Amino acid sequence: MKRLSAYFLLLVGLLFTSCIPTKDLIYLQGEPNQSAQAVNPVVSKPYRLQVNDILNITIKAIDPQFVKLFQSTETGQVNKSEQSLYYDGFVVDDHGNIRMPILNEVNVLGYTLEEARQLIEKRLLEEYFTKDANLFVSVKLAGFRYTINGEVASPGTKTLFQEKVNLMEAIANAGDISIVGDRKAVTVIRQTPSGTEIKTVDLTQRDAMSSPYFYLQPNDYVYVKPLPQKTLGTGTTLVQSMTALISAASLITTVIVLMSR
Repeated sequence: MKRLSAYFLLLVGLLFTSCIPTKDLIYLQGEPNQSAQAVNPVVSKPYRLQVNDILNITIKAIDPQFVKLFQSTETGQVNKSEQSLYYDGFVVDDHGNIRMPILNEVNVLGYTLEEARQLIEKRLLEEYFTKDANLFVSVKLAGFRYTINGEVASPGTKTLFQEKVNLMEAIANAGDISIVGDRKAVTVIRQTPSGTEIKTVDLTQRDAMSSPYFYLQPNDYVYVKPLPQKTLGTGTTLVQSMTALISAASLITTVIVLMSR
Protein backbone atom coordinates (compact mmCIF):
# COMPACT_ATOMS: atom_id res chain seq x y z
CA MET A 1 0.00 0.00 0.00
CA LYS A 2 2.88 2.34 0.83
CA ARG A 3 4.44 1.57 -2.53
CA LEU A 4 1.17 2.43 -4.29
CA SER A 5 1.00 5.76 -2.43
CA ALA A 6 4.57 6.55 -3.42
CA TYR A 7 3.81 5.83 -7.06
CA PHE A 8 0.70 8.00 -6.86
CA LEU A 9 2.62 10.92 -5.37
CA LEU A 10 5.25 10.54 -8.08
CA LEU A 11 2.61 10.69 -10.79
CA VAL A 12 0.97 13.74 -9.23
CA GLY A 13 4.34 15.49 -9.16
CA LEU A 14 4.87 14.59 -12.80
CA LEU A 15 1.43 16.00 -13.59
CA PHE A 16 2.29 19.42 -12.24
CA THR A 17 5.73 19.54 -13.81
CA SER A 18 4.41 18.55 -17.24
CA CYS A 19 1.73 21.23 -17.45
CA ILE A 20 2.86 24.51 -19.06
CA PRO A 21 1.94 27.55 -16.90
CA THR A 22 -0.05 30.33 -18.55
CA LYS A 23 2.65 32.87 -17.65
CA ASP A 24 5.05 31.00 -19.96
CA LEU A 25 2.69 31.52 -22.93
CA ILE A 26 1.83 35.24 -22.65
CA TYR A 27 3.95 37.75 -24.54
CA LEU A 28 5.28 41.04 -23.15
CA GLN A 29 4.02 40.76 -19.58
CA GLY A 30 4.31 43.76 -17.28
CA GLU A 31 3.41 44.72 -13.75
CA PRO A 32 -0.01 43.25 -12.83
CA ASN A 33 -1.24 46.50 -11.22
CA GLN A 34 -0.06 48.75 -14.01
CA SER A 35 -2.25 49.11 -17.09
CA ALA A 36 0.38 50.98 -19.09
CA GLN A 37 4.12 50.61 -18.72
CA ALA A 38 6.69 52.87 -20.38
CA VAL A 39 9.36 51.06 -22.37
CA ASN A 40 12.65 52.63 -23.32
CA PRO A 41 12.95 53.15 -27.08
CA VAL A 42 15.10 50.68 -28.97
CA VAL A 43 18.35 52.08 -30.28
CA SER A 44 18.78 49.96 -33.39
CA LYS A 45 21.89 50.22 -35.51
CA PRO A 46 21.34 50.90 -39.22
CA TYR A 47 21.85 47.84 -41.40
CA ARG A 48 25.08 47.81 -43.40
CA LEU A 49 25.10 46.03 -46.73
CA GLN A 50 26.74 42.63 -46.95
CA VAL A 51 27.74 40.20 -49.68
CA ASN A 52 24.79 38.58 -51.53
CA ASP A 53 22.35 41.35 -50.57
CA ILE A 54 20.00 42.27 -53.44
CA LEU A 55 19.18 45.93 -54.00
CA ASN A 56 16.22 47.49 -55.74
CA ILE A 57 17.43 50.78 -57.22
CA THR A 58 15.03 53.30 -58.74
CA ILE A 59 16.25 56.32 -60.74
CA LYS A 60 13.94 59.08 -61.94
CA ALA A 61 14.53 62.37 -63.74
CA ILE A 62 12.90 64.81 -66.16
CA ASP A 63 14.12 62.82 -69.18
CA PRO A 64 12.71 59.28 -68.67
CA GLN A 65 14.31 57.96 -71.87
CA PHE A 66 17.79 58.83 -70.63
CA VAL A 67 17.03 57.34 -67.22
CA LYS A 68 16.23 53.96 -68.80
CA LEU A 69 19.90 53.57 -69.67
CA PHE A 70 20.70 53.23 -65.96
CA GLN A 71 17.95 50.74 -65.07
CA SER A 72 18.43 46.97 -64.97
CA THR A 73 15.24 46.51 -67.05
CA GLU A 74 12.91 48.73 -69.02
CA THR A 75 9.98 47.92 -66.80
CA GLY A 76 9.05 49.91 -63.72
CA GLN A 77 10.04 48.91 -60.23
CA VAL A 78 6.53 48.97 -58.75
CA ASN A 79 4.63 45.82 -57.69
CA LYS A 80 7.44 43.46 -58.57
CA SER A 81 7.36 39.92 -57.25
CA GLU A 82 10.11 38.45 -55.10
CA GLN A 83 11.28 36.31 -58.01
CA SER A 84 11.53 39.23 -60.43
CA LEU A 85 13.40 41.30 -57.83
CA TYR A 86 15.88 38.46 -57.48
CA TYR A 87 16.62 38.43 -61.21
CA ASP A 88 16.34 42.18 -61.89
CA GLY A 89 17.91 43.48 -58.68
CA PHE A 90 21.53 44.45 -58.13
CA VAL A 91 23.46 41.78 -56.21
CA VAL A 92 26.37 42.70 -53.94
CA ASP A 93 29.18 40.42 -55.17
CA ASP A 94 32.07 38.89 -53.22
CA HIS A 95 34.06 42.10 -53.61
CA GLY A 96 31.24 44.27 -52.28
CA ASN A 97 30.33 45.70 -55.70
CA ILE A 98 27.06 46.05 -57.55
CA ARG A 99 27.19 46.24 -61.33
CA MET A 100 24.93 48.91 -62.81
CA PRO A 101 24.34 49.89 -66.46
CA ILE A 102 26.58 52.79 -67.56
CA LEU A 103 27.99 53.29 -64.04
CA ASN A 104 29.52 49.79 -64.08
CA GLU A 105 30.84 48.71 -60.67
CA VAL A 106 29.85 50.60 -57.52
CA ASN A 107 31.25 49.43 -54.19
CA VAL A 108 28.57 49.48 -51.47
CA LEU A 109 29.92 46.90 -48.99
CA GLY A 110 29.45 48.16 -45.42
CA TYR A 111 27.31 51.11 -46.52
CA THR A 112 23.87 51.85 -45.13
CA LEU A 113 21.04 52.14 -47.65
CA GLU A 114 21.09 55.92 -47.28
CA GLU A 115 24.85 56.06 -47.82
CA ALA A 116 24.54 53.87 -50.92
CA ARG A 117 21.80 56.14 -52.25
CA GLN A 118 23.95 59.23 -51.73
CA LEU A 119 26.93 57.55 -53.42
CA ILE A 120 24.97 56.58 -56.54
CA GLU A 121 23.27 59.97 -56.73
CA LYS A 122 26.61 61.77 -56.42
CA ARG A 123 28.16 59.79 -59.26
CA LEU A 124 25.16 60.37 -61.50
CA LEU A 125 25.24 64.13 -60.87
CA GLU A 126 28.98 64.36 -61.38
CA GLU A 127 29.14 62.28 -64.57
CA TYR A 128 25.76 62.31 -66.35
CA PHE A 129 23.09 64.62 -64.93
CA THR A 130 22.83 68.28 -64.02
CA LYS A 131 21.01 69.71 -61.03
CA ASP A 132 18.23 70.86 -63.35
CA ALA A 133 17.41 67.24 -64.17
CA ASN A 134 15.49 66.85 -60.85
CA LEU A 135 17.28 63.56 -60.22
CA PHE A 136 15.63 61.17 -57.75
CA VAL A 137 17.36 58.01 -56.53
CA SER A 138 15.88 55.36 -54.25
CA VAL A 139 17.83 52.39 -52.85
CA LYS A 140 16.02 49.63 -50.96
CA LEU A 141 16.64 46.01 -50.13
CA ALA A 142 14.74 43.64 -52.42
CA GLY A 143 12.73 42.28 -49.51
CA PHE A 144 13.54 41.76 -45.83
CA ARG A 145 14.78 38.15 -45.58
CA TYR A 146 15.21 36.18 -42.39
CA THR A 147 15.19 32.51 -41.36
CA ILE A 148 13.20 31.10 -38.44
CA ASN A 149 13.42 27.55 -37.13
CA GLY A 150 12.43 25.44 -34.15
CA GLU A 151 9.05 25.40 -32.38
CA VAL A 152 7.06 27.56 -34.80
CA ALA A 153 4.15 26.60 -37.01
CA SER A 154 5.90 27.41 -40.29
CA PRO A 155 9.72 27.34 -40.13
CA GLY A 156 11.88 28.39 -43.05
CA THR A 157 13.25 31.43 -44.83
CA LYS A 158 10.76 34.30 -45.01
CA THR A 159 10.67 37.54 -47.00
CA LEU A 160 8.71 40.62 -45.91
CA PHE A 161 8.42 43.75 -48.03
CA GLN A 162 8.84 46.40 -45.34
CA GLU A 163 11.62 48.56 -43.95
CA LYS A 164 11.70 47.23 -40.37
CA VAL A 165 10.67 43.88 -38.87
CA ASN A 166 10.57 43.19 -35.15
CA LEU A 167 10.81 39.79 -33.50
CA MET A 168 7.07 39.62 -32.77
CA GLU A 169 6.21 40.28 -36.43
CA ALA A 170 8.73 37.70 -37.62
CA ILE A 171 7.25 35.04 -35.32
CA ALA A 172 3.68 35.94 -36.28
CA ASN A 173 4.62 35.62 -39.95
CA ALA A 174 5.83 32.08 -39.16
CA GLY A 175 2.49 31.10 -37.59
CA ASP A 176 3.44 31.87 -33.96
CA ILE A 177 5.38 29.79 -31.44
CA SER A 178 3.83 26.42 -30.61
CA ILE A 179 2.60 25.69 -27.10
CA VAL A 180 5.80 23.73 -26.38
CA GLY A 181 8.09 26.51 -27.65
CA ASP A 182 10.22 28.45 -25.15
CA ARG A 183 9.14 32.09 -25.35
CA LYS A 184 11.57 33.01 -22.58
CA ALA A 185 14.66 32.18 -24.61
CA VAL A 186 14.24 33.05 -28.30
CA THR A 187 17.68 33.04 -29.91
CA VAL A 188 18.71 35.56 -32.58
CA ILE A 189 21.86 34.80 -34.60
CA ARG A 190 23.23 37.75 -36.55
CA GLN A 191 26.09 37.96 -39.03
CA THR A 192 28.06 41.22 -38.81
CA PRO A 193 31.29 42.43 -40.44
CA SER A 194 33.07 41.72 -37.13
CA GLY A 195 31.69 38.18 -36.76
CA THR A 196 28.65 36.23 -35.54
CA GLU A 197 26.52 37.57 -32.69
CA ILE A 198 24.16 35.34 -30.67
CA LYS A 199 21.59 36.85 -28.30
CA THR A 200 18.67 35.41 -26.31
CA VAL A 201 15.48 37.46 -25.89
CA ASP A 202 12.74 36.81 -23.30
CA LEU A 203 9.51 37.61 -25.14
CA THR A 204 7.36 37.10 -22.04
CA GLN A 205 8.69 40.39 -20.61
CA ARG A 206 8.07 43.92 -21.88
CA ASP A 207 11.76 44.66 -21.45
CA ALA A 208 12.27 42.62 -24.63
CA MET A 209 11.25 45.69 -26.63
CA SER A 210 14.30 47.50 -25.23
CA SER A 211 16.69 44.89 -26.61
CA PRO A 212 18.74 45.85 -29.69
CA TYR A 213 17.78 42.42 -31.03
CA PHE A 214 14.03 43.05 -30.79
CA TYR A 215 14.23 44.62 -34.24
CA LEU A 216 15.70 42.14 -36.68
CA GLN A 217 18.23 42.88 -39.38
CA PRO A 218 18.17 41.28 -42.84
CA ASN A 219 19.52 37.71 -42.93
CA ASP A 220 19.05 37.16 -39.17
CA TYR A 221 18.43 33.59 -37.99
CA VAL A 222 15.79 33.07 -35.28
CA TYR A 223 15.60 29.83 -33.29
CA VAL A 224 12.87 28.83 -30.82
CA LYS A 225 13.92 25.90 -28.66
CA PRO A 226 11.41 23.41 -27.16
CA LEU A 227 10.33 23.37 -23.52
CA PRO A 228 11.23 20.35 -21.33
CA GLN A 229 7.54 19.34 -21.38
CA LYS A 230 7.92 18.27 -25.01
CA THR A 231 10.65 15.80 -24.05
CA LEU A 232 8.57 14.39 -21.18
CA GLY A 233 5.75 13.59 -23.58
CA THR A 234 3.15 13.60 -20.78
CA GLY A 235 0.97 16.31 -22.24
CA THR A 236 1.07 20.07 -22.35
CA THR A 237 -2.41 20.82 -21.02
CA LEU A 238 -4.19 19.71 -17.83
CA VAL A 239 -6.51 17.39 -19.75
CA GLN A 240 -3.63 15.72 -21.58
CA SER A 241 -1.63 15.35 -18.36
CA MET A 242 -4.65 13.95 -16.46
CA THR A 243 -5.19 11.41 -19.23
CA ALA A 244 -1.56 10.34 -19.02
CA LEU A 245 -1.77 10.21 -15.21
CA ILE A 246 -4.92 8.05 -15.19
CA SER A 247 -3.44 5.68 -17.78
CA ALA A 248 -0.20 5.33 -15.81
CA ALA A 249 -2.06 4.88 -12.50
CA SER A 250 -4.26 2.16 -14.02
CA LEU A 251 -1.22 0.37 -15.37
CA ILE A 252 0.59 0.49 -12.01
CA THR A 253 -2.49 -0.70 -10.13
CA THR A 254 -2.93 -3.62 -12.51
CA VAL A 255 0.72 -4.61 -12.14
CA ILE A 256 0.54 -4.45 -8.31
CA VAL A 257 -2.66 -6.53 -8.22
CA LEU A 258 -1.15 -9.19 -10.47
CA MET A 259 2.05 -9.32 -8.41
CA SER A 260 0.15 -9.64 -5.08
CA ARG A 261 -1.69 -12.76 -6.18
